[in-house]
Amino acid sequence: MKLVIGKPLGFCFGVKRAIDELERALGRYGEVYALGSPIHNEEEVKRLISMGLKLIEKVECLPPNAVVFIRAHGTTPEIFDMVRKKGSIVIDGTCPSVKNAQEKARLLSKEGYNVVVVGDPKHPEVQSIKGHALGEVYVVTSPKDVEAFPAKDKIGVVSQTTQEEGMLLAIVSALVPKSRELRVYNTICKATLHRQETVKKLASETEGVIVIGGHNSTNTAKLVEVAKKEGCDVLWIAKSDEIDEDWLKNKSIIGIAAGASTPDWLINDVISSLSCR
Repeated sequence: MKLVIGKPLGFCFGVKRAIDELERALGRYGEVYALGSPIHNEEEVKRLISMGLKLIEKVECLPPNAVVFIRAHGTTPEIFDMVRKKGSIVIDGTCPSVKNAQEKARLLSKEGYNVVVVGDPKHPEVQSIKGHALGEVYVVTSPKDVEAFPAKDKIGVVSQTTQEEGMLLAIVSALVPKSRELRVYNTICKATLHRQETVKKLASETEGVIVIGGHNSTNTAKLVEVAKKEGCDVLWIAKSDEIDEDWLKNKSIIGIAAGASTPDWLINDVISSLSCR
């Protein structure tokens, strides 16, 4: 069985930067609190917990003067204020691409645009982007959501950084009749686009693609979606012991892709396991 390894693999710049900062903080302080999971990969979170990471969901659960890590997805200005008022040391791991989306949403709202965020309304990144805009913010996931969208004089659009570009384009097209003035900032991260293009290439060159990443990872889910759209047989796994032997049958060339929140050590473990077959 031949393996075709897609590039890039492993952490994107934003996630690597955040995890590096978190590891330095853990080394310096010993105990660091994170508001929500710092990365959408359960195996990597287990490793970080073993180093002293403490997970909490609410600021109210923070002890006084704690060290607090803000994950790559970012958070709202209100949460930042609440954390600082508790006397916490703040380690800001917000991805620069997410900060860009936050700033663009705030700029659009300041200039009188009704802000639309293309993405998953439940995702912490989308919630952080919403929190930086002033006034009401609309979140849409597909062109169907736009059908019931009220007409507005000015609409400004930003996107979740892990969104598929084709979906952003489709939603923007659907918004055109809804507004006299439409401004769009393409805030999709370039690393996301590169990974999606890699999966398209793998789909055309192999008999199936294995996508490695946490099952709660949006960017990994998008890669799986891209592969399926290309008509590719795709297997989504979080770790090597999820490899499906039946799926491997009769396949001589398999592509390997991974989400931007998948650590190298997990990817290498999967590749090593497959190489032994």
